[in-house]
Amino acid sequence: MASGSNRCVVVGGGIVGIATALALAERGHVAVVLEAEDGLARHQTGHNSGVIHSGLYYKPGSLKARLCRDGAEAMYRFCAEEGVPTRRCGKLVVAVRADELPRLATLEERGRANGVAVRRVGPEEIKEHEPEVVGLDGLWVDETGVVDYSRVTEAMARRLVRLGGEVRLGHRVGSIARDGRELVIGTDRGEVRASRLVNCAGLQSDRVARLAGLKPAMRIVPFRGEYYVLRAERSSLVRGLIYPVPDPALPFLGVHFTRGIDDVVEAGPNAVLAMRREGYSWEDVSIGDIADWASFPGFWRMVRAQWRNGLSEIRRSLSRERFLESLQALIPALRDDDLVRGGSGVRAQAVGDDGRLIDDFFIQTGPDMLHVLNAPSPAATASLAIGRVVADRLMALDTRSSTGHFRTTPGLSPSSGESDDRHGLHSVRDTVLGLTSQRDKAVLSCSPCR
Repeated sequence: MASGSNRCVVVGGGIVGIATALALAERGHVAVVLEAEDGLARHQTGHNSGVIHSGLYYKPGSLKARLCRDGAEAMYRFCAEEGVPTRRCGKLVVAVRADELPRLATLEERGRANGVAVRRVGPEEIKEHEPEVVGLDGLWVDETGVVDYSRVTEAMARRLVRLGGEVRLGHRVGSIARDGRELVIGTDRGEVRASRLVNCAGLQSDRVARLAGLKPAMRIVPFRGEYYVLRAERSSLVRGLIYPVPDPALPFLGVHFTRGIDDVVEAGPNAVLAMRREGYSWEDVSIGDIADWASFPGFWRMVRAQWRNGLSEIRRSLSRERFLESLQALIPALRDDDLVRGGSGVRAQAVGDDGRLIDDFFIQTGPDMLHVLNAPSPAATASLAIGRVVADRLMALDTRSSTGHFRTTPGLSPSSGESDDRHGLHSVRDTVLGLTSQRDKAVLSCSPCR
């Protein structure tokens, strides 16, 4: 069996996993990606709307804002170098009700604080950008763009291979154990040995963490986002990107319009509980997946807090009329026969033990391991920047002790995430990336814990 000396294994072939492997390879390490499916970017990466975000939504000074800003520019540069088409089409955020105006003002302040070139626009200027949109006030963000993230992921993988890395498709991870100083990752195509491991398994990330002996204080709950597509002859209703003012209580941006890099206009998504982790329709049902979240106390705490929103989303999913009404709030001229059913995506939503919808980068570290347990939007935009941060954190594990202290978010206390030592893996502690600027940077340089 081949030695795992100096080999870094990355579990997951989505854009964050490939970007992390690429960052490791750029630092001179042997990086091997293990992907369960027969192709890359088959789930979250390949089913999103393809927007390159600007950093408008995130708390000023936070790591999330910084990663988005750095990642967006890195994404544009990478795509130019690799010949992946992008288009900086701009984005319009529109307030259609008076009660949305204060939130719009907050977004404007956040954008400016984050260095985003955001501009307030009134009803007339809204129509200059998007003639069919009716709104009270809006924000125009010139630097937002679109790309095909599946093509980006493939281009990253090609660069990774050129640097000596490897991508192994059809390698579903079923076990993680330790043999002396090496990690032994069992797959359905044999064992792989490594000196370090990064878990970027997305919809399966919490399960992979548990295979490693961790007991993370969260669970992945899948939410499906469904889209309609504008008929080609009516796609002129939308020039670029049109977004509502988001609800700050939810980690979703709301139903919006996106003219993709292929010039197809998508409308959506909603957000409904999926009956399977890779459940792209109501017909996709897994009893095991349902039992997984139904047995998790945090799920029921989330339901108690969010049942009204959840019921509303289910109604919108099942009623074309309700979905259309949501879209007509932005474009009143839209008609029912302008729409055809489009695709869907499934978001790996991390839910804390307390029922909180975790809307930040959430990582656990242990000896020679790093688990990316939540990578919400703008993860695709920020993937190159995230990959570099994760690679640096993983390498820092070599030079620091296996215990220490991270600042944690409320409700994710160190005591709630102890590991067991069934596989010879030591205790680890939580860290959340992305709350306050200088303190967040300190988090990245602390000794690893849970």
